[in-house]
Amino acid sequence: MKARLPAGLLVAALLLTGCGGGGETASTTPKVGLVTKTETNPFFVKMKEGAQKAAQANGMELMSAAGKFDGDNASQITAVENMVAAGVKGILITPSDTKAIVPAIRKARDAGVFVIALDTPTEPQDATDALFATDNLKAGELIGQYAKAAMAGKPAKIATLDLAPGITVGQLRHDGFLKGFGIQEGDPAVVCSQDTRGDQARGQTAMENCLQKAPDINLVYTINEPAALGAYTALKAKGRERDVLIVSVDGGCTGTEAVQSGQIAATSQQYPLKMAEEGVKAVATFAKSGQKASGYTDTGVTLITDKAVAGVEAEDTAYGLKNCWG
Repeated sequence: MKARLPAGLLVAALLLTGCGGGGETASTTPKVGLVTKTETNPFFVKMKEGAQKAAQANGMELMSAAGKFDGDNASQITAVENMVAAGVKGILITPSDTKAIVPAIRKARDAGVFVIALDTPTEPQDATDALFATDNLKAGELIGQYAKAAMAGKPAKIATLDLAPGITVGQLRHDGFLKGFGIQEGDPAVVCSQDTRGDQARGQTAMENCLQKAPDINLVYTINEPAALGAYTALKAKGRERDVLIVSVDGGCTGTEAVQSGQIAATSQQYPLKMAEEGVKAVATFAKSGQKASGYTDTGVTLITDKAVAGVEAEDTAYGLKNCWG
């Protein structure tokens, strides 16, 4: 009859199997998880790049996962559960469904995992330990202020190309735009609203639908630059690309180039690399000392335009291209 190792020694033996000598092993290197909405959006590609860089700099191992599409809550739940089982010290997450992900986050925190939301706050926001993000209300407000000034008193016929119901980042940008423009939800100046999920093809379809409903639209707010470029394509097909003002949010390189070329009038630039780097640093601090960051950390937003207007602080596209992502 073979002798059996005690359970603890058996686990240790399994962990050490195949490990070379010297340096930290997989069993001793603290892990940090990153869960993004998708792995194809350039915003999240840059976020992962920032997390990987920061993990290496702080002696951590990065585990990463993403939804199959924007809004894929099931895959994010699975990723969180797998990361908790793998023993991560902390998880950075951009929630696809800001309410439905909360029970999985609660279980992770109950297991002692430090959870930080990146870019998109959960509902409620304190479902995570901390939030590292753009001030999305301010991002919307900046382009709303810009649009108001750029219209120079001309009556506005506005189309809002939004994200999707129940996603806080989309609602905050939408609300910020209205606030910056000086109107409230339900104002008759908003003649059409469509959801795009931030997708270029959906943005084009949404703009086509809005033009059918209200052919005299002269101002378009979009949740992000892919939606803005879709709107531009639809407007160009109707010969309207020169007389409709498009404003957006994100500040990716493609979007900033679209501002430079005049397809988009202005965009609010955010910084996903910084979100991820600061998030990983916070997890590293927790792993070493047990000290947790808390509350909201603003990772910055800048209005980018080559057609500045009085009273709205902005940088030009040369600055935008130096600081863009994607």
